[in-house]
Parts: sequence; C-alpha cells; structure tokens
Amino acid sequence: MADTPPAEPRLPASGRALADDAVQPTDISLILLLSVFVVATCGLVYELLAGTIATYLLGDSVTQFSTVIGTYLFAMGVGSWFSRYVKQDYLKWFVRVEILIALIGGTSAASLFLLFTVVQDFRPILYGMVLLVGFLVGLEIPLLIRILKGRYSFGDLVSNVLTYDYIGALAASLVFPLVIVPYVGLVRGGFVIGLVNISVALLLVFRLHRDRMLGPERIAAVLVAATLVAGAVFSEKLQSFSESRFYDDPVIFATSSQYQRIAFTRRNGDVRLFLNGNLQFSSRDEYRYHEALVWPAMARVEDPKKVLILGGGDGLALREVLRAPSVEQVTLVDLDPEITRLFASVPSLTRMNANAFDDPRVRTINADAYVWVRDNRKTFDVVLVDFPDPTNYSIGKLYSVGFYRYLRRIVAPQGIVAVQSTAPYIAPRTFAMVGDTLAAAGFETRPYHVYVPSFGDWGFTLAGAPAQGDPVQPFPEDLRFLNAEAEETIYSFPPDMLASAGEVNRLDNQALVRTFTEEWRLYGE
Repeated sequence: MADTPPAEPRLPASGRALADDAVQPTDISLILLLSVFVVATCGLVYELLAGTIATYLLGDSVTQFSTVIGTYLFAMGVGSWFSRYVKQDYLKWFVRVEILIALIGGTSAASLFLLFTVVQDFRPILYGMVLLVGFLVGLEIPLLIRILKGRYSFGDLVSNVLTYDYIGALAASLVFPLVIVPYVGLVRGGFVIGLVNISVALLLVFRLHRDRMLGPERIAAVLVAATLVAGAVFSEKLQSFSESRFYDDPVIFATSSQYQRIAFTRRNGDVRLFLNGNLQFSSRDEYRYHEALVWPAMARVEDPKKVLILGGGDGLALREVLRAPSVEQVTLVDLDPEITRLFASVPSLTRMNANAFDDPRVRTINADAYVWVRDNRKTFDVVLVDFPDPTNYSIGKLYSVGFYRYLRRIVAPQGIVAVQSTAPYIAPRTFAMVGDTLAAAGFETRPYHVYVPSFGDWGFTLAGAPAQGDPVQPFPEDLRFLNAEAEETIYSFPPDMLASAGEVNRLDNQALVRTFTEEWRLYGE
C-alpha cells in the first residue's frame, strides 16, 4: 500500500485567509501582537484624555476620573461580550474596528472642546464617547485572540496578548503626563494618538495583498489618516476656535503648560486671565483684589522684611508687596513655570505687575507649594496665600489642616498670613471652613471681604497673632482702593454670608472641595 501524504492542517477561516496572503504567517502574527500593544496604549490615552478634559470643563477630578474610568471599563466588557456575534472575517472586522477607534478616539478631544459650548448638557456627549471607544477597544482584543488562535498554544497566546496589553497600559500612563500634556497638548495629542492607531490598520491593509478582501478598508484607512493629519496640523486653530466660543471676550493668546490651559482675553482694554476656563483676574479691577490680599496683612507687621507669596505667579500681589520700603526679600513659590515666565517677559503683562520679577529682592521658585512649605526651615514676617479656588483635590490639599500646620511653623512669632478664601456670599460654608481649618492648625483668625466687580463679593482670612489688632503702620498713599476708612468696613459681614462649616478640611476627607463644588453648583442652577 502506497504511503499517503499527511493531511494539510486545518486552519480557522481567518488562518486560511492569512496563509493565502503574500505575508508570511510569522510576520502577520508579530504585527498583530504589536497591535495589542498599540490598542492598549491608545485606548488608555483616550480614557485619560476624556477624564482630563472632563476635569478641565466640569471640575472635581476624582468624580470625573472615577466615572470616566468606570464607564470605559464597563464598555470594554460589553464590547468583549458582543464579540461572540462576530463569526467570520475576523481580520476584516479587526481592521474596521481599528479604523473606527482611530477616527472617534483621535478626534475625541477636539470634539469635546467644541461641543462643550454648543450642547446644553455636556455629560451625555462625554460619556457617550467614552462608551463608544470603550466598546470598540473591548471588541478588539477577542478578535485578535481569534485571529491568532492556532498560531500559538492557548497558554502562550493568552500570555503574549496579556503581556503586550499590560506593557501598552504602562506606556500610556507614562506618555500621557510626561509627553502629551506638557509638550503636545490635549487636542493635538488626541489626533497624534489616533494616527498611531490608524497606522496599525494601514500596516495590515497594505501588507496583505488581497485587494478583494480589504479594498474598502484601505480607502477608509487612508481617509481617516488624512483627517487625523489635518487635525494635528490645525489643532491649535481648532482649540482657539473652541475657546473663542467658550469665553465672552476675544482670545488674544492661549497655550497649554504642563499643568493647565492658559488663556488671555481682551475687550476694550480689559485683559483677563483664565486657567482651565476659570477667571483669575480682570485688569480693570484686579487692584481691589490684590490690595485687599496684601495690605491688611502687611500693615499689621512693623517693618516687614521677609515676605512669602504662595501662588500669585502673575506678580500682581508681588507688585503690591514691593511698595513697602522695609521689604528686603520676597520669595514667590508658584507651581507653573509658564505662568511666571509669561508675566516676567511679555511686555503687556509686565506692565501690569510693574516689572516686579525684575526686582533684585525677588526670588522666584517653581515648585509644589505643599512640598516646599513642608521642607522649608526659614521664617517669614508675612505670608500671602493666593491659590486658586479648591476646585479639585490637588488644590484642596493646599487648604488642608496639615498644610496650615506646616505654614504655621514658618511664620515668624509676630508674623501674619493672609489667605484667599473664595466668595462668602456664594459659598458661605466653604468660606467658613477655610477659617475653621486655619484655627484647627493653631492660628488666630479674622475673616474679611471686599467687592471686586469681576468676581463679586470676595473673601479673605487673616491668620496669626496680629490678626485681631489694628494696623501698626499706615497704608501707602498711592493705593487705589484700600485706606484706613475703607479697611474698617471689610470685617463686617451681613447675615447671608455667615454659615457654619461643620468640619475642617483634612487630606483624608477633602471636605472643602466637596463643599465648594456643591455650593457653586447650587448657585449656578
């Protein structure tokens, strides 16, 4: 009996298709495994983009990231479950999904910024986009496993796929905060990551030489790639357009730093600074805010020599401090070097702060104020705390009892602190909690408030032994707002600004952020 040739091993449909192609099976297997890495990296970056943009536009970073991550993971589970209904043409479906993810995920950042000012309720758009991207990413991995089935043993297949998936997640967690946010930007970053995504589809459709199999997908991949390239090239114009709709006044300059989105608007000579969409000052009335922050404290210390400013990277509080002839040294600690660079070098901005950063008495430090105060051992006669409102937990720690205890350690025995404390009419419990937290750290406190037209009624807190006393030196004569008579009125509060905080702000409860968010949301309804 003649020997019969061994039977050709039976491959699944996708395996037969790949075997017929001009690409060697080992080549396509490697491409598909690398695509697991790309899928994981890009998918997580899209998730981080959505969470970051939601934080920028809606505030409360913990809530936004928690809900975005939860929605994304749930959608991935739905996508994985739905993959059971794909019975054939696994490679074709994988390429289609990859093209869709590149298009939707790559344009997601630009779309979210553009739609925020158009739709009445932004959240359905945000979570709908997260659901869609998560669903498609969840669909991809099972398809890849089925395509690769038969090329590896089951144990090796699962091991390889999970390894590339987890390495991709690590890559995304490093690339997003270290490269995309500080150097690329959120909008351009979305387009760039979309291009990485579409490159996998392009590699597959052009390495596989079966025109009849992937012809339409080739056209779609090229069109999506062209769209993403155009988006990346014109991303700044897209962001500028979205910001022009977001702000009431024309945007004259905008940029992204490592920490925040910085935008300046101008109308009829009024220049306004916005950080992550939140107003920081108006050039028409900022003098009211900064005189009120600086001089009630400065006037209560006899000949203050050493002054510390925490925050205030615009140099406007610094300008006020430098009016005092007794001041020998001012240390300004602000997190964002881009803010201090702009206000130290741009002529239209240096005119606002009277070239304060050029004064030889000034030392500028770009650092996390919490860490800097904790590690500092020098003492200061006056400390001015000019942080943004506690809209998220990273800022909320700078209003905590732990931070104020570190702060108390560096205040001279007869020194004093002035703290920006948000709006007492809009957020009376938040305002009270700042004072209660300072008191819990061992400070004597005295609240006060002034009217700033661009903000409304705004609150501050004096902290330290001199807080209850009268000024020991006169206010400068060239102040535009504050004098002895005006100061007598700022410590009186009407009943609708008085409230009980009920608790103090600690690192482990961040009660201030929750209270602030609740009060401002109720005011906006």
